[in-house]
Amino acid sequence: MSKKISSLSEAVAQIPDGASLGLPGFSISRNAIAFAHEMIRQGKRHLTITAPVAGLDAEQMVAAKAVDRLVYSCGTLDKYGPVATINRYIDEGTLLAEEYSIFSHELRYFAGSIGISYVPCNSLLGSDVLKRLLEVAPENVKESRCPFTGEKQVLLRALQPDVGVIVANYADRHGNTVVEGPYWHIKEMAHAAKKVLVIAEQIVPDAFITDRPEMTTIAGAVVDMLVELPWSAYPTSLYRRFFNDTATTEIYTQANRTEPTMQAYLDQYVYGVKDHFEYLEKSLGFQALMEQMAVPGKGY
Repeated sequence: MSKKISSLSEAVAQIPDGASLGLPGFSISRNAIAFAHEMIRQGKRHLTITAPVAGLDAEQMVAAKAVDRLVYSCGTLDKYGPVATINRYIDEGTLLAEEYSIFSHELRYFAGSIGISYVPCNSLLGSDVLKRLLEVAPENVKESRCPFTGEKQVLLRALQPDVGVIVANYADRHGNTVVEGPYWHIKEMAHAAKKVLVIAEQIVPDAFITDRPEMTTIAGAVVDMLVELPWSAYPTSLYRRFFNDTATTEIYTQANRTEPTMQAYLDQYVYGVKDHFEYLEKSLGFQALMEQMAVPGKGY
């Protein structure tokens, strides 16, 4: 067995308190739910989370008091409602939010991915976003002048999370990874991160990847840890595997509206189970879970 392959609990145990984490999802798609739950169960603290559009995984770690800082552009659970706990903690001052535009957040990952220390981003000039960033994150955002034209510009520090987490459809034992559907920010994040953890639906034979080299999203050379865990994004969707689950997500969005109900949810569905498979059984059960499988030919 490859030295990269481990259980999720073993992989999470290698992540120290105070680490910065890059999350892979976008709202209610391809969230690292199993990873977030395991981080919570292992009692991780003082984390920084980076996610262009924060979703269910980020919010649950915030609710568990695991996160001190959130670097993002926005947060949403799409049609199911807002990330109410994140919003509440920001309003209360218990969570520091470093808020960018999606484009400027992506540029920070891009800078990290190509090994430069900063990148210019003039689209923030004159915005309230920039004004707020200069207050809360002066170590990451600077106003300057172009050395060629003398024009005013904004400089963004490269974003290089300690661990980039990828939820994938397939990977081989070397970590060569296939993500089907939109990539969003994950290529740049993976190359910017100091370490990369891939959580794959299935670890496939080497030939599956070598026969389809054009499908490889992330090369195994940048992957440090590899976990095989089906349904790890549930109840969010994973393209060509399963759709987001309405019933389970609506239970959550009823819970996240207040602090007592949010903590009760964590007690039941995160602390109250031993692993992701027990969470799946408590949430739906096998038969109902199979009904979420994607329709062949459609991808959802």
